[in-house]
Amino acid sequence: MRLISIGPVMRPRTLKNVSVGSTAILAAIGGERAFRRRLMEMGLLPGTPVRLVRRVDVGGLVQLMVRGSNVSLRVTEAEALHFAEDAVE
Repeated sequence: MRLISIGPVMRPRTLKNVSVGSTAILAAIGGERAFRRRLMEMGLLPGTPVRLVRRVDVGGLVQLMVRGSNVSLRVTEAEALHFAEDAVE
């Protein structure tokens, strides 16, 4: 598994640490190459602000607002996203 980041990620912050309605700066994307590429095609690039809109426990989904678009991911997929420690609003 590779990690694409905008710089050193000291203690990666995942969506588990981001509260609903908060915005965080994406610092790194982990996972398989094809998965990272697909996320980047959807606008999830390191350095991009991402807002956690809601968590859906049934089905294990999260809804994110990225560059004005809503993106839904499985919780297991969203675990590959790492956010800057100091950039959570």
